[in-house]
Amino acid sequence: MEELEKIVYINELYDLYKDLLTDKQRDYFEKVYFDNYSLSETAEIYKVSRNAVHLQVNSVKADLMEYENKLHLREKGIKSSAIIEKIRSKSNEEVSILLDELMEVL
Repeated sequence: MEELEKIVYINELYDLYKDLLTDKQRDYFEKVYFDNYSLSETAEIYKVSRNAVHLQVNSVKADLMEYENKLHLREKGIKSSAIIEKIRSKSNEEVSILLDELMEVL
């Protein structure tokens, strides 16, 4: 997996599983991944060592991948969307409206 693909993958997992993380894990991860703070800058903000931030961010990534390995929410979402698109391409307008509603739930 290329670096950009890995970042996208981790961000998708974060969207699915962020509620399973602690506040501290979410804070550190978001500073580094979403706000583009360096590990050192993040450490300065939270008054911890750079290594503490590094360990926490790596722990979050490992946890996210473990959650996906056990729960498969991302995988199921991709498969469900593909099936819905197949149905949509062969269906009438009423079914298409219902599929749109279903997509909102997923």
